[in-house]
Amino acid sequence: MALTGVPKEAQVIRQIIEKNLKNGMLVEVYLVKYPRQYESILCVDGHYKPGPPVPRTVDNPTEAAAYWMGVRPKVGLSQEEGDEILGTVNVQNMLHHCNFLDKWGVSED
Repeated sequence: MALTGVPKEAQVIRQIIEKNLKNGMLVEVYLVKYPRQYESILCVDGHYKPGPPVPRTVDNPTEAAAYWMGVRPKVGLSQEEGDEILGTVNVQNMLHHCNFLDKWGVSED
């Protein structure tokens, strides 16, 4: 499946996880390389969805959702899925001596 809407500066490296939601939508998380660091991106049915560069923890975790990614829709991820994504991104940044900086959601004054 071809991905649409991925930022031009993001080079897709490989898929990290894939799962089908209860509503039938296909969710995929990819490892991507930006000029300065590795991040993860969320795609729903082959369309890039903006959001944080790594999964965020939910306020009240459950067995089904310990992390979330994306904005409209926000997709829940299990503890195992979130840990796999975080581990993949962190390992690539360490291996390539990238200083990971997460500025998503931080307003610039």
